[in-house]
Amino acid sequence: MRSRTPVDLAGRCPRCYLPTRLCLCAEVPRLETCTEFLVIRHNKEKEKSTNTARMAALALSRCQVLTYGAPGERFDDSVLEAPDTWLLFPDGQTPGPKAPPVRRLVVLDGSWGQARRMLQRVPALRRLPGLALPPPPPHTRRLRRPPNPEGMSTLEAMAGAVALLEGEELARRLYALHELMIDRVLASRGRLGEPWE
Repeated sequence: MRSRTPVDLAGRCPRCYLPTRLCLCAEVPRLETCTEFLVIRHNKEKEKSTNTARMAALALSRCQVLTYGAPGERFDDSVLEAPDTWLLFPDGQTPGPKAPPVRRLVVLDGSWGQARRMLQRVPALRRLPGLALPPPPPHTRRLRRPPNPEGMSTLEAMAGAVALLEGEELARRLYALHELMIDRVLASRGRLGEPWE
């Protein structure tokens, strides 16, 4: 797969996984949020250079990434038990004035099919209240073709959640990071300006 990085990370930054000459670590903002983010990343996403959850974890001080589906490892769903934990997912809702606060947000990171399977296989995820986002603007740039026009990368979805819960100012910096990542990944492939792989 094209976005998978070499096992030894030869010629790549060990933090952002981009080629060393295009490393964007120095340009990643460090953002303090009130909301805590827990990203559950599918094991098959872990080594992809196009994985945007990696960028979110570098930018957000209150972001933890856990792996799901590693061979021989059972996922410990007790990490989902904190109070006021919500799941960021399209089937959710926009919290109303009487809804419990969103203090912690679980984000599923993987392809659309992987995210759906994680939701089906981890019953504790289905018990969480769901937070939905408005769809992205049409013609939004992408690294990967979404299965539907409302699909978003993990970093985009997290930026949308930050906008909804904590305001546009913080979210703008995450959206800008997403754009920069797209530029760097496409430049690494000699395809700057193309919309997706």
